[in-house]
Amino acid sequence: MRITAVVPATNEPATLAACRAAIAASDDPPDELIVVSDPATGLAAAARNAGAASAAGDALVFVDADVAVHPDVFTRIRQTLRTRPELTALVGSYDDAPAAGTLVSSFRNLLHHHVHQQAAGPVASFWSGLGAIRREPFLAAGGFNAEQRWLEDVELGMRLAQSGAVIELDPLLLGTHLKRWTLAEMIRTDVLRRGVPWVGLMLQSGRVPAELNLSWRHRAAATAWLGAAAAGVARRPALAGGCLATAAVANRSFYALLVRRLGVRGALAGFALHGVHYLAGAVSVPLGVAMSARASRG
Repeated sequence: MRITAVVPATNEPATLAACRAAIAASDDPPDELIVVSDPATGLAAAARNAGAASAAGDALVFVDADVAVHPDVFTRIRQTLRTRPELTALVGSYDDAPAAGTLVSSFRNLLHHHVHQQAAGPVASFWSGLGAIRREPFLAAGGFNAEQRWLEDVELGMRLAQSGAVIELDPLLLGTHLKRWTLAEMIRTDVLRRGVPWVGLMLQSGRVPAELNLSWRHRAAATAWLGAAAAGVARRPALAGGCLATAAVANRSFYALLVRRLGVRGALAGFALHGVHYLAGAVSVPLGVAMSARASRG
């Protein structure tokens, strides 16, 4: 099982050295490492496709330039793909010890970690932050959509799943996220880089997934936060409090994680940030519908 690691680095990220060092120091390093840095203004999807086109490995492992893989990552990927011939792709998650220590960074990375950990097993999606796929099915599917600026990995996973490919999320396949988040960037990402593109993908496919951050638990929490916001505007504190309690219960395991990692005060701040995250996602729905309608007319 020959492995090629592909790292897109067209924006010259400061974290690239740490990413490469972690790959080199892993227990069973890849047979080949391809770092794509040209063109400087290129999209990550095109960079990953370029790396895959020149790869010699039987399997491609995509690693974002701001991820430091755990030492056993390539060992787990080799063993799993070797012993599970029916498996087309394998994805992991961030660990629960993000490198950046700011509150927003810790919250955001722990949220991603928790969502992925709760979705272990078969999924109809792909994640290029730390994801492995057999090279031949990847090329047969046409790779990532090079014209898709955001969520190109999710779009690829949806296409693969629709064609019958088996994709699995391994909760023990971990990497440390090195990115430092700000509140403004978090909101911008939730609306423009995640929410709106997600709406577009769902409209194109005619399917609303019920996994990862679109599971019924997250839909219930988002509805509760919308209710709390509406109740606040209507000056109905009892109703707002009930909605917030519902949101807290829906995500109690995540808030327990925040207490363990950030303490009670940090968890309370994380609860508020989670509300911002859900409300940003709610804003994305009508915006995404409007942008998709405009694109179809154009």
